[in-house]
Amino acid sequence: MLTRLRNERETVAFGRRLGACLGEGGRIYIHGDLGAGKTTLCRGVLRQFGYEGAVKSPTFTIVEPYELADLSVYHFDLYRLADPNELEYLGIDDYFAVGNLCLVEWPERGADALPECDLNVTLRVVGKTRSVELRAGTQLGERIISLLEATAE
Repeated sequence: MLTRLRNERETVAFGRRLGACLGEGGRIYIHGDLGAGKTTLCRGVLRQFGYEGAVKSPTFTIVEPYELADLSVYHFDLYRLADPNELEYLGIDDYFAVGNLCLVEWPERGADALPECDLNVTLRVVGKTRSVELRAGTQLGERIISLLEATAE
């Protein structure tokens, strides 16, 4: 699935649409260069679940937990990760338990230490817009894409 987003507002709105498809949790890996809109997309997902506070990239803390009414969401930013083995010290397996939602920016920095993703999201800057490409990694990812396509505006 490929979508074009014109601005921050549309990126948040797309994140909300994505969030509406993530009620059973999952592992969402978000790829893109600096400034591509990864954290903005995560903000939209969190807004869909009712979180109204600030959403900033957890660049220095590596993970930011959000214990929401219906779901535990863990927002990771692995940009500053020096070695994928550092994830073991964080107790990575606990975060990725079934039923949790994990949003992972810069997953390539986690290499083989991360479990298989359900959905890969790639954001690219294209002129003054962003393109968003979704690729399923599991059957859950395929269901998420199908739900998103069914709700396309």
